[in-house]
Amino acid sequence: MTSVPHPVRTDSRPITLIDAEEDGYNGATERSPLVGACAGDARDTRDAGDDISNNDGNGKRKESWVGYEEFAGLPWWKRPSVYWLIGPYALFTLAFGGIIVPKLNLIVDLVCHSYFSDRQVLDPNFTFAPVIMGADNPQCNIPEVQKSVATFTLVLSALAGALSAITAPKIGSLSDRYGRKRLMVIASCGGLANEVITILAAKYPEVVDYHWLILGAFFDGMMGSFTAGSVLGHSYVSDCAPPSKRGVHIGYLHACLFSGLAFGPLLAGYFVKWTGALISIFYVVLGCHAFVILYFWFVLPESMSKRRQLAARQKHQTEREATVVQIRSAVPDSVKGVVGPRLTSVLDDNMGTWLPAVLSANPLAPLKILIPSGRSNAPLRRNLVLIALIDATIMGSAFGAGTVIVLYSEYMFDWGTLEASRFVSIVSMMRVAILLCILPIINYIFRTRPLRHQRRESGDENVVETNSGADKLDVWLIRVALISDLVGTAGYIFVRREELFILSGMATAFGGLASATTQSALSKHVPQERVGSLLGAIGLLHALGRVVAPALFNGVYASTVESYPQGIFVLLTGLFGLIVLGSFFVRPHVHMKEEGLIAVPVRISGDTENPDTIPDEEVLGETLPRI
Repeated sequence: MTSVPHPVRTDSRPITLIDAEEDGYNGATERSPLVGACAGDARDTRDAGDDISNNDGNGKRKESWVGYEEFAGLPWWKRPSVYWLIGPYALFTLAFGGIIVPKLNLIVDLVCHSYFSDRQVLDPNFTFAPVIMGADNPQCNIPEVQKSVATFTLVLSALAGALSAITAPKIGSLSDRYGRKRLMVIASCGGLANEVITILAAKYPEVVDYHWLILGAFFDGMMGSFTAGSVLGHSYVSDCAPPSKRGVHIGYLHACLFSGLAFGPLLAGYFVKWTGALISIFYVVLGCHAFVILYFWFVLPESMSKRRQLAARQKHQTEREATVVQIRSAVPDSVKGVVGPRLTSVLDDNMGTWLPAVLSANPLAPLKILIPSGRSNAPLRRNLVLIALIDATIMGSAFGAGTVIVLYSEYMFDWGTLEASRFVSIVSMMRVAILLCILPIINYIFRTRPLRHQRRESGDENVVETNSGADKLDVWLIRVALISDLVGTAGYIFVRREELFILSGMATAFGGLASATTQSALSKHVPQERVGSLLGAIGLLHALGRVVAPALFNGVYASTVESYPQGIFVLLTGLFGLIVLGSFFVRPHVHMKEEGLIAVPVRISGDTENPDTIPDEEVLGETLPRI
């Protein structure tokens, strides 16, 4: 193709975007070279899902998964693997789980201290017993303090959840273009700043008012909070795990999470009792955050190769430019006449700068990846939306219903702290056992062995795994796990004996398979350079669930506990019934096809030039996305 301009002028001609599929355009796709790359470089810029030959030009044996080739030849300490992540992730979840109860107790003491101090200022004759941080303070068990604590903790949770809903998707998208580990460091810094402020408030309550904890929640939410850490962890695993093992490896991270929630409070309680100071556990958590940050920065190998980062950056830039072209061509002349030629010229010249920023300011913009354009992507849209709703329902019920289930068990069976803690530990450890033992066995029987058999039958040990969407095993694991959750939740409605209640909880533990499998299945639907953006959109739904679900489920339980305390489980059963039904509409082997739109000039009335001939420099090297 030459670069000599043809006679036609296209600088003022509007652009129309047409469907490449309808036009029969055989343009660039996800398997084509990047913009500006010559044909000979196509091999270097192919998508991770492309097929490769069994041997390269030198007769060297190829890897069993294309992703391994990104790091072939590197020493072991520079090759990414889920095992690099398990240790710090387990430490992070232990700190996350262990700090829940101590921080709540600290807030109670701080609010109580502030309440009585304010009363003494108003009434100099008022006296009260000193509030000792971390000690037994019976004077704080009054309705006024409890109400203030409930309101304040709701503010902290809502602020961190709302901010993480905005920032977590952006962090996930940035990690596609600039690597995972540096974004992991940034996400961890929010927790570090939060703990520093908490320690200052606990150590100097007379100087640092407890309202400064809101600033800590602000820093935590701005850096993505736990949601961003989860998104980046799952993205990291997706980068370095082949499709056949991805669900198992993500299951390892979920096992760490449930282990942290099961053992974190127990270990934290013993540590506080051993040291005799509540503030001591916050120093430990601060040290855990610092260690994780240093580990991520200096030890953890990067999972996104430079080639993939550059490919994601160029694709992102092309999409931004395409968005500007499409919107610019869609602005009618009447609007330009209203704002005036000078303002029109200024806005038009700088549209490439301010317009993408305005569009990205929409907090729900990350969700657009769940509805990719093109008629050929209709099955993909259905799969992504259904799996996202399934995953959001699972996480929302975990965030919102966990506390209610404990309250219900204490109300129905007169359980104390020991019995309720034992129930939570049994269910959590059941989930850990399923993720660490049962899921790997299922994966070996239905994935690893058939793949080995296929290699033996074909006589080719280099059968290459590719991303081709969720397979049948993924789909059926989700369905079976959801049905188990449905059965266990329905059991909560009818059982009235402690033993059967615990069995119902163990049945819901099998639902842990669904949470790990949905994350794995989602990552198989899109090219590798879009995994962070996709999981970031899922993180947005998780963050919204973190805010909405507790209010919903606690509100329902509070309004029905006197008349029908099982009402919350009727709601949960209905929700799980809907997503079980939706799971049967998910189809296997569906993958993104980036055909999109192409730009062509439009003939203007009175223009006699041929609109079908334009300079080759103005032809976009990639298809334009549909907005």
